[in-house]
Amino acid sequence: MSITLSTKQKQFLKGLAHHLNPVVMLGNNGLTEGVLAEIDNALNHHELIKVKIASSDRETKQLIIDAIIRETGSGAVQTIGHILVLYRPSEDIKIQLPKK
Repeated sequence: MSITLSTKQKQFLKGLAHHLNPVVMLGNNGLTEGVLAEIDNALNHHELIKVKIASSDRETKQLIIDAIIRETGSGAVQTIGHILVLYRPSEDIKIQLPKK
């Protein structure tokens, strides 16, 4: 189950994500089990991460994004070019989101 974020929460998370570097890079192999595990692990540790998707085809990129969100149960904060920003709260809450 993916997370639904309000516009206010997305704006807040965008500000926090601005200085982050991508922690996971998707190469030509696409979305593999290993890549999903890496994204899942990064979300557990950081809550807010950037993923770089190296697909020039817009439809393929959107399918990959949808699959990542579905498989990790995260919420998409934003997509700029090849960079996807994801958020998923972890057990020890680090980021205090504004109320919806």
